[in-house]
Amino acid sequence: MTAPHLPATSVSPAIDPGWDPAVCEPLIERLWALRRQMTALADRHADRLAAIDPAHQAGARNLLHYLALRSGDLRPLQLELSRLGLSSLGRAEPHVLASIDKVLGLLHRLSGRDWTPRDPDEPVGSRASTQALQRHAVALLGRTPPGRDVRIMVTLPGEAAADPGRIDAMVQAGMDIARINCAHDTPAQWQAMAEAVRLAARRAGREVRVLMDLGGPKLRTGPIESGPEVVRLRPRRDELGRVIAPARLALRPAGSARPVGAEADAVLGVDPDWLAPLKVGDLISLKDARRAQRQLEIVERHADGVIAALSRSAYLTADVVLRHEPHRDRRSALHDLPAAQGLLHLRRGDRLQLLPEGLGHEARPVGRGRRAQPASVSCTLPEALAAVRRGDRIWFDDGRIGGVVRKRLDGGGVLVEIGSAREGGEKLAADKGINLPDTALDLPALTAQDLQDLDTVVATADLVGLSFCQSADDVRRLRAELAARGASTLGLMLKIETQRGFAALPSILLATMEGPTAGVMIARGDLAVECGYERLAEVQEEMLWACEAAHLPVVWATQVLETLARTGRPSRAEITDAAMGERAECVMLNKGPHIMDAIRMLDDILRRMQEHQSKKRPLLRALRAWRGALDGQGAPG
Repeated sequence: MTAPHLPATSVSPAIDPGWDPAVCEPLIERLWALRRQMTALADRHADRLAAIDPAHQAGARNLLHYLALRSGDLRPLQLELSRLGLSSLGRAEPHVLASIDKVLGLLHRLSGRDWTPRDPDEPVGSRASTQALQRHAVALLGRTPPGRDVRIMVTLPGEAAADPGRIDAMVQAGMDIARINCAHDTPAQWQAMAEAVRLAARRAGREVRVLMDLGGPKLRTGPIESGPEVVRLRPRRDELGRVIAPARLALRPAGSARPVGAEADAVLGVDPDWLAPLKVGDLISLKDARRAQRQLEIVERHADGVIAALSRSAYLTADVVLRHEPHRDRRSALHDLPAAQGLLHLRRGDRLQLLPEGLGHEARPVGRGRRAQPASVSCTLPEALAAVRRGDRIWFDDGRIGGVVRKRLDGGGVLVEIGSAREGGEKLAADKGINLPDTALDLPALTAQDLQDLDTVVATADLVGLSFCQSADDVRRLRAELAARGASTLGLMLKIETQRGFAALPSILLATMEGPTAGVMIARGDLAVECGYERLAEVQEEMLWACEAAHLPVVWATQVLETLARTGRPSRAEITDAAMGERAECVMLNKGPHIMDAIRMLDDILRRMQEHQSKKRPLLRALRAWRGALDGQGAPG
């Protein structure tokens, strides 16, 4: 059998070198050079290391060693080390200098050279580094449940404040940390949710921590003109167009907010005197917004209204008049019609004005032969537009719509040409995210609202999330604000969600380690838009490696099992993505109607995967699935 061809380097002969000392010597010199680079970088940043909290000294020094190690291309060296059966340094993150020294020690012995087993410069070995990371994770996130090494964080919906039973169910399903998003709801609701979490944890006999995320300077679309007040009713049809279930319209007294008592496709108000005599079997006629004649039948009567069934589609507006058959003089107008959500319909090639203020609107015709006035939308941070330049890319709604800034406008706005949208166009709504990956946004991570919210956070939470963290100064500012409130020991969760934050990650990590407890959340949704979807896999890997080198816990976040939480059925790709979360210390789920199913599935996935993977290292447990397979007796598992 012929051995596979391996590319030769300056230190490798054409055949496998075996244990030839002449091959070991150049490798020893290369590793010593790497070692000197690592210790030199740590020495150069001695002032930074002096500011590090004692609990993080080893992690900070190891991070500097790791940055030095990864400053050059190690692939040729890795190949040579692997050919000798030695560690290729591919899993050295938590104990960089110790890994170098172990390989150096083996090469020295193979070459007959003296070697000192341990050096004072070496901050931590493999066992101590693992223990340090576990210690920091427990300090920040709490202990893991029996049989699972990765925690589950769940974003609480606002309704949970009034529904403690839902939180009980989440804790029973496997939630270890409850996340409260301070960009939504009120301080009273946050406190109610946190108290419900602690009560549920006590009932379950275990610890569940509370993370409160500060809103941060979120750049989002502003309000948009509402659409028409219209309700569309459609019966359910089979594939041949035959009606299999009529549309159901609930009618109740105008202005009432009381539920009618049965499920319906829409709920509208009518004149109370007109509604009172209606009974099951009565017919109602109308002409809808298209002047199409329609007839409804009353099929249910309840204390607070009736249910009418309709077997044909209808568009109902405030101009539609209901007539009680056969008493056609008994009429009622429709009330309480909901305004359609304001939307901008954008296609590739369209222009969009992004303005500092104002009510957004669709494109408007301005006269025959003249180009229509572009659609417009404002943004929630007008000061951000001052930094935008011609040619900068811009993305809306988690990257669903993209464009390029073509020019600046009078009044501080910009004109965007849409270049990325689905065939047929996309709809842009209010309160959707805006990303400017090419623009240097010099925005503080803490807003005036955040500082106000922080008073509630320090009295309520176990850890605080810093959104939009882009620099070491952002971390130090938050620590100063916590110290001013007597909460210096409150745990920090730094959300890295911009390209600028990713680029500054080493400095951010060192600043983070100036305090006692902290971790990093990889906000992959915004990172994908900022850094490009094609680069997301690379970016999230590099962040995991850097945090492991710093011995800091990581939260794997954004869109984990999102389809399952939203629809009740997972996609195949997101199962694999959830399994990747095994390499973090915590995985975050977002809210959704099927969140209980998502928690239970994630719990199962993490328990299974910890038998196969630990960080970057595969674990080779016995493969039960193929036991006896060659004898036709394959076993499940």
